[in-house]
Amino acid sequence: MYEEHPARLDGAVVWTLTPGAGSEPVPVLPDGCMDLLWRGCDGRLLVAGPDTVAYVPEGGPGRYAGIRFAPGDAPALLGVPASELRDRRVELGALWGEARARRLGERVAEAPDPAAALEDLAVRRAADVPPPDPLLRAVVRRLHAGRPVAETAELAGLGARQLHRRSLDAFGYGPKTLARILRLQRALALVRAGLPYAEAAIGAGCADQAHLSRETRALAGTTLSAYASAWAKRETPQPSGSSTTA
Repeated sequence: MYEEHPARLDGAVVWTLTPGAGSEPVPVLPDGCMDLLWRGCDGRLLVAGPDTVAYVPEGGPGRYAGIRFAPGDAPALLGVPASELRDRRVELGALWGEARARRLGERVAEAPDPAAALEDLAVRRAADVPPPDPLLRAVVRRLHAGRPVAETAELAGLGARQLHRRSLDAFGYGPKTLARILRLQRALALVRAGLPYAEAAIGAGCADQAHLSRETRALAGTTLSAYASAWAKRETPQPSGSSTTA
């Protein structure tokens, strides 16, 4: 079962995943976010970088706790550009040192509530780094609202190359890719709300249903009908796309 709730960090979400009998790994769709994870099977801390395609967890379902940061917020906390973690899952020890990551992982594992302990870790870390860049948050808001990349760059007072460079560091990819991912998340939210595919496509900013179908295959690795069918069978929200409104 997957559960989530807002974190104490602005724009972040705390989530837990506890597999049920016979459950299978659930693909995680690109959402512009990065996560700090605790893996229950071995107590290790991991970082999930920004995805450009759907990610299917390896090794079958397991118990996890995580904190999903708003787009662009995680690199400052982790001390690494998002582009270095694009489409990757790495152990926190590779970024912060193995000994330190092991101690933190043990602290989370020994806590009565690993998710709360993980959130405490993130809150303490956030107090020691600069706050989120308001310019980048404005970029995310505009792209999430469907504004064109060129207009977004102009309103941010950045040239196209400047925005692209800063986006690589903050989001892991350029603003055009981020815009595509956020648009897909808008469309799938409308599909989950019951809108016909054609209406969901137009409402999210796609040219038509065929455009949305291509984007769903390219970014989510599935079809609209397969996605809608899988969603209908689930009783709880999926672990993706919950923090894209930074």
